[in-house]
Amino acid sequence: MKKRLNSNQIKLIAILAMTIDHLTWALFPGTQAVWYVFAFHVIGRLTAPIMWFFIAEGYHYTRDAKRYAGRLFLFAVLSHFAYDFAFGIPFVPLSTGVFNQTSVMWSLAWAVVLMAICQHEKIPQWGKVAAIVLICLISFPSDWSSIAVMCPFFLHAHRGNLKRQAGDIVLWSFVYAAVYFVCIDRLYGALQMFTCLSIPILAQYNGARGEWKGMRWFFYVYYPAHLIVIGILRLALHGNIPIIF
Repeated sequence: MKKRLNSNQIKLIAILAMTIDHLTWALFPGTQAVWYVFAFHVIGRLTAPIMWFFIAEGYHYTRDAKRYAGRLFLFAVLSHFAYDFAFGIPFVPLSTGVFNQTSVMWSLAWAVVLMAICQHEKIPQWGKVAAIVLICLISFPSDWSSIAVMCPFFLHAHRGNLKRQAGDIVLWSFVYAAVYFVCIDRLYGALQMFTCLSIPILAQYNGARGEWKGMRWFFYVYYPAHLIVIGILRLALHGNIPIIF
């Protein structure tokens, strides 16, 4: 069967799903057990695995891993303030707990660092294991936590094997869902498993980038920009209260 989607098209799906998800948090704060609110958040579960997948692809194709990681870290710092403003989270990390303290971009940047470390032939195995533990701890407080480090790492390791990559998405989504189920909210813990809906979309990836070369920079601008709009909407509708837990 011919694969019909290029990376630009799949990233656009992720952007639309993310926007729907974040708008839903702004319009219906908290973990509401209402079917249509839940349905909108189900759509939003498409975004994270697509981001993980293309971080792994980006690392594979980059000519300069340090520059790639540096760009992501800069993006993560800028997005931190936009993310916290959007959802009513204090800018100082860990001031309200260990969950959802900054955006997923923090974890994605560390995912690239981990890929580079584990591919470095001169770093001993114990050093690589120590790096995995340390980076998981550093990234834990972000959105999608250290799952957004480990899943891209394994997606890259299993690049070219869709079945194993699908297994990676299922496995790490389950780990995140289990923690969410136990520590935050049972219904919304179960919600996280709808990330698996991204697998049929990723299965249609044809390996092409698409004609428009500006998608990468568009996402870099769109991500914090749309979060600022979400934050303004939050203040207008609800005042200065947190809307995500």
